[in-house]
Amino acid sequence: MRVHVVSDVHGAAEALARAGDGADALVCLGDLVLFLDYHDLDRGIFTDLFGVENTRELLALRNARRFAEARAFSGSLWAGVPGGARQAIEAAVRRQYAALFAAFPTPAYVTYGNVDVPELWPDYAREGVTVLDGQVVEIGGRTFGFVGGGLRTPMHTPYEISDEKYAAKVAAVGRVDVLCCHIPPAVPDLTYDVVARRFERGSEAVLRAIHETEPDLVLFGHVHQPLRARMRIGRTECVNVGHFQATGKPYVLTW
Repeated sequence: MRVHVVSDVHGAAEALARAGDGADALVCLGDLVLFLDYHDLDRGIFTDLFGVENTRELLALRNARRFAEARAFSGSLWAGVPGGARQAIEAAVRRQYAALFAAFPTPAYVTYGNVDVPELWPDYAREGVTVLDGQVVEIGGRTFGFVGGGLRTPMHTPYEISDEKYAAKVAAVGRVDVLCCHIPPAVPDLTYDVVARRFERGSEAVLRAIHETEPDLVLFGHVHQPLRARMRIGRTECVNVGHFQATGKPYVLTW
């Protein structure tokens, strides 16, 4: 059995269409939307609406962790958008989702990232593309549990939920062979981004599940340039499957 795993697709529809080549199934750990591109300022919803200079200013504020100023700055720009921010963002996200869901090979098993908009997914999911969150599926005789989204941060991305709700989804999954999450367990080496030079939020609930249920594998993304891409916790191998938008290469899982 061969399964390809991707995370942090961020608009890379052409690469996504090739991500399942040679595999029996594709697993996607979320973050389909490209709102801001920290490496290419010409791309993303924000740049399309407000231009490169405004994008550069917003990213400078975020990178300096001046989050309140960043929200005030972006709010001043959104105030001038006809129909308001919500309408403009939803229209742009829908255009991206139409291309991305059409690109998914089948079968694909998909969960949400923290920048995704779950309420829109039913409009684009199709036969052979299974959306899972707090649920379990069997792939090739192994059980895969899926936990989507992220935890609350000063960034206020679209699908951030409380620690309690996130923990409830982890508990609902229970004991599985492979635990698939968007965010990593709360371990410093796995949550520190060496380029952004900051810690992203990891999940204490996932870390507890590792100690209590001992899955063979925990797969995740979210941290684009982690201090460590993989480590073992007890008998569980924890793997950051990589920043797919940057590499275009899936993580390959065989058994």
